[in-house]
Amino acid sequence: MTILSNGHQWKYSEFIDNKNYSFDKNQILSSLSKKEIDDAYSSISKWEGYAPTPLISLNKLSKELSLKNIYYKDESKRFNLKSFKALGGAYAVEKVTQGNKDITVATATAGNHGRSVAWGARRLGLKCKIFISEFVSNARGQAMADLGADVIKVKGNYEKSLIECIKQSTENNWQIVQDVAWKNYMVVPKYTMAGYTVMMKEIIDQIKNEEITHIILQAGVGGMAGAMIAGIARYLDNIPVTLVVEPDSAACVMESIKTGRIEKIDIKRESLMGGMSCGEVSLVPWEILKNSVKHCISLPDDDIAKTMKLLGNSNFSEEKIIAGENSAPGVISLITSCEDQNIKENLHLDEKSNVLVIGCEGDTDKEMYKKLINQ
Repeated sequence: MTILSNGHQWKYSEFIDNKNYSFDKNQILSSLSKKEIDDAYSSISKWEGYAPTPLISLNKLSKELSLKNIYYKDESKRFNLKSFKALGGAYAVEKVTQGNKDITVATATAGNHGRSVAWGARRLGLKCKIFISEFVSNARGQAMADLGADVIKVKGNYEKSLIECIKQSTENNWQIVQDVAWKNYMVVPKYTMAGYTVMMKEIIDQIKNEEITHIILQAGVGGMAGAMIAGIARYLDNIPVTLVVEPDSAACVMESIKTGRIEKIDIKRESLMGGMSCGEVSLVPWEILKNSVKHCISLPDDDIAKTMKLLGNSNFSEEKIIAGENSAPGVISLITSCEDQNIKENLHLDEKSNVLVIGCEGDTDKEMYKKLINQ
């Protein structure tokens, strides 16, 4: 090996098989329907400035790992928001407000979802309240304020910011636009997930005659992973091997899949993968994920900065890729899986494999990005 050598040991924390695996397209599409998926694409593809984001070949890495193709969906180019979340929050705002300019929308966020909600509110001329925890960087908060949102910082973690968002929204009759579901709050997270499925529609149109054999999906509360699996059920004839990756400090999907029910994680330390540092899987995606995910992998933060740098220096592809800290885990988990012979065989990764990874964000926090790639 050349790119991956130099004595660096790529790490994963845990790898598991889902004992309850059964990819049932009808069951998946009962949670997020064909109509909901199709409506989202129909609306979003008509927005001003819409264009499919690039699907980049990581041809240098695929050669190194002896795989046929590795496709990287580059969401750093999504509108001007540099994240796949631009598709979800803004679409949910459009759906719940239905042209009513008197509605104030509110959300709690670690950054990218709130940016999408703020952008969606500005698009429609609505007032917007964003609740962030004290751990969210000033740069991320400022990006939402620059979109016209009123940003409120809350002491404590993401969960505390969500509690405060619900409290103030209830008192002031604001419309919550959250990407997390709870009892009696399912419709809006479904809209958000429907927005994310646009990525899979684009990928199918871009990949032409190849068949995706493996897909690696990042999970925080599970919204993007669940949406992409629904997109597979809607658009693909074949069923790829599905693998979910999470930080080892917040592997709530993995722990839930182990027991077959939603498990809450007590996060002892915040991961560098901030958008994925979530303690509990959301109800709507869980209904999709619990049977359709074939494998789970958890990662430490160790390889995040190195992977971002390698992507940015064109080590994995012909072009430079600006990948944020939440984009790196898909690539890392593929490398670690190929370097562990048992896992590689378990996943049937070989010279016929076409692997899809999601570059879910760019440098959404420029200061953090520079700091990490210069380590």
